[in-house]
Amino acid sequence: MTRLLKVGIAAAVAFTLTACGTTAGTPEETPADGGTTTQAGGSEAPAAGATEEYEPGDVVTPKDGKKLKIGAAFPILDQFLQTVADGMQARADEAGVELVVVSAQERADVQLSQIENFISQGMDAIIVLPQDTDATDPITSAVTAADIPLVYVNRRPAALPPEVPYVGSDSLIAGHLQMEALGELAGWEGNVAILQGDPSQEAAQMRTQGCKDIIEEHEGLNLIREQAGNWYRDRGLAITENWIQSGDKIDIICSNNDEMALGAIQALKAAGQLEDVLIGGVDATSDALVAMEAGELEVTVFQDAKGQGAGGVDTAIKLHNGDPVPSVIDVPYLLVTPENIDEFK
Repeated sequence: MTRLLKVGIAAAVAFTLTACGTTAGTPEETPADGGTTTQAGGSEAPAAGATEEYEPGDVVTPKDGKKLKIGAAFPILDQFLQTVADGMQARADEAGVELVVVSAQERADVQLSQIENFISQGMDAIIVLPQDTDATDPITSAVTAADIPLVYVNRRPAALPPEVPYVGSDSLIAGHLQMEALGELAGWEGNVAILQGDPSQEAAQMRTQGCKDIIEEHEGLNLIREQAGNWYRDRGLAITENWIQSGDKIDIICSNNDEMALGAIQALKAAGQLEDVLIGGVDATSDALVAMEAGELEVTVFQDAKGQGAGGVDTAIKLHNGDPVPSVIDVPYLLVTPENIDEFK
């Protein structure tokens, strides 16, 4: 199969966030359908369990005039997550809030210890990007027991209480967008391999499922390989080298992120097979956009890192203010192709 460069562009959707803050009303205020509740004076506030879509608005500031100190616990500060941290810092600076960022170097035990330190330091709010989305109960319990506002960002916990908000994107949609575009390029025929992120994390689980959903809808697409590269470029390179050596014909690589996709590109270039494989990633990192302009990466999916960071800070401040917030603040994904790449530079 020859390499194609045209990709159908997904329609952009406008998103508006009308309110954020503490999640739940009283039991009698919370409707069974997880919609909105009516507050005194007739205004509507999001109920526990509600989802709203996010668009950056005016900066949120503490109503009590306090100089807030917010702790942000990251699993690691790679290229993408550093951009999330930068978005948080920019928003914190606008709001006059002190932000303390720590990285756990991908160790869940270290992250829990760092969060316990935040609690002992008396942080006014805590933002967490969990290392292990299947094991966040100790974090949630510790922070909420200390009566400190808690916001999860970017990586959605498997167990997310409705009163603890999450700011991020629906990873299932990312998998759908990239695989739909790759499938269309391939004429809905070919062998597919999936490069998966860390299997313990919701983003890897759901992006992989999104790829599989589209594959299962088309008889001409066959999933023949799936392996975890834990988000790293060198792992994407090594895994793809092994796939090449196996002799299996691979027509499409659906990668959970750009870093692993870039590793796959390196392996295929070295083997002289890049022209025969369609590759998609997620995140729209600067390196990925360079690869796309070079004709090496077919598609990626923009994840608004700065928007997630800003939304996390806004939500933390609103929780401090006692304002209502929905349980989920959705920051939408957008498909990036050679046709619309200039919008994402």
